[in-house]
Amino acid sequence: MKLSFDCDKGSATRAAFGLILLSVDETIESEFRPLFHQEGVSLLHARIESATEVTSEKLMQMKARLTDTAALLPGTRPLDVIAYACTSGATVIGSDQVAGAIQVAHPDAKVTDPARAVIAALARLGVSRIAIVSPYVEEVSNALCGLLENNGVTAARVGSFGQAEEAVVARISLRSVEEAICEVGKDQEIEAVFASCTNLRTLPVIETCERRLGKPVISSNLALAWHMMHLAGLPTAGRGPGRLFAA
Repeated sequence: MKLSFDCDKGSATRAAFGLILLSVDETIESEFRPLFHQEGVSLLHARIESATEVTSEKLMQMKARLTDTAALLPGTRPLDVIAYACTSGATVIGSDQVAGAIQVAHPDAKVTDPARAVIAALARLGVSRIAIVSPYVEEVSNALCGLLENNGVTAARVGSFGQAEEAVVARISLRSVEEAICEVGKDQEIEAVFASCTNLRTLPVIETCERRLGKPVISSNLALAWHMMHLAGLPTAGRGPGRLFAA
């Protein structure tokens, strides 16, 4: 028995997003799920092969895999925005290089990454002197600070958990993250705090930290989600926690 059917525009009637996340990332999907749970919005995932250790050399290896990984995302409905979800990878490879590689497979999509998103988020909040919480080893943290400095943002204080193992980063407790954010951000000269890394759990403590510090707190995942929605023309007010989604 052959059944009849008709077609509509599918689930992405307002916006279609693609997310390229690391094969070792255990965090971003659970943090993105409530943010993108919106009528008419789809979020499609592809995982890129990545090392279990975070070093500049291993991060750079992902550059050659970006186009093929992006091609795994469906192209039957043009994607509005594709995000490469690795702060340190985008820092080492370069946001323009990331975008170029992804747009080989999806030439009409806008492309962002956490590094680009954080710079845009800090500009939206009107802050330029920040503190950073990083899980990374020193060489990767230094590269991130250099990128921010080149974009007019001073990293006045940096605290790091000093971890190269992604499995450890994903298991750093929310209590530890909250206390780290409040420690690095406590000085009056600090205008905002940025907690870096998509594999670091942050969203549940964003608003608590903002109340304790009296200043904006953003994370890689928070900034990336906000920037993706912004690029797609979706309203962002109230869609996520913290001052960024109220700005």
